[in-house]
Amino acid sequence: MPDALTRAAVDGPPCTVAELMMAWGSGWAVSRGTPAPVEIPGGFRVDVGLPGHRVRHVLHTYDAGSLGRLGRELTAPGTWIKVSGDRAGLRAALSDAWTMDRAGHLMSAPLTPGAVEPPTPYAMRVVVEGGVVVATVLDASGRRAASGRLGGAGEFGTVDQVETEPAHRRRGLGSVVMRALGDHAARRGMRTGILVATDDGRALYRALGWTVRSEVSGAYLREAPGPS
Repeated sequence: MPDALTRAAVDGPPCTVAELMMAWGSGWAVSRGTPAPVEIPGGFRVDVGLPGHRVRHVLHTYDAGSLGRLGRELTAPGTWIKVSGDRAGLRAALSDAWTMDRAGHLMSAPLTPGAVEPPTPYAMRVVVEGGVVVATVLDASGRRAASGRLGGAGEFGTVDQVETEPAHRRRGLGSVVMRALGDHAARRGMRTGILVATDDGRALYRALGWTVRSEVSGAYLREAPGPS
């Protein structure tokens, strides 16, 4: 039987922010190679295991009281909380020990076949590693100019880490990467794409037909760097 984190992908397309957030967490974990998310009340927890980002709690359903209690219970440096909601509400619920992250935007779109070729002199390379589609645009010397990842979770695909190198920006390479990811994901049976965009990335994704479903806000407990 599918667990709660992938049930929405089995039953059909997402219709709520809660379903999208849960599917996004499953795909994000695949993309990043972390353990699978564990369901908690109102969301999930992922043990990321990186310095400064040890564990993240992601909530789609909560109120100010439950959010404040969670903030008081979590005390370990490197802990993160992310919620589908506004920054002001998250800031008000947490103590000053928590540092606010930059704003994010939960977005979704249908995944459809149809890749496009990058402009000359660039070339596209797409590889599939387990459940992860990795699309890379290479420059004339074979170096990475732009890239992105998509982690699969049933019929959902989580787009992750879409980046264009500074020297190659404003040439449409981000759009090429997105279309390559969508094309390969659709051909592998995924139907709905999900991502969390920055303020800068939101305009690109909107132009490609993605829809903003919710604001995503985050906060974290700083972790002091270890000895060098």
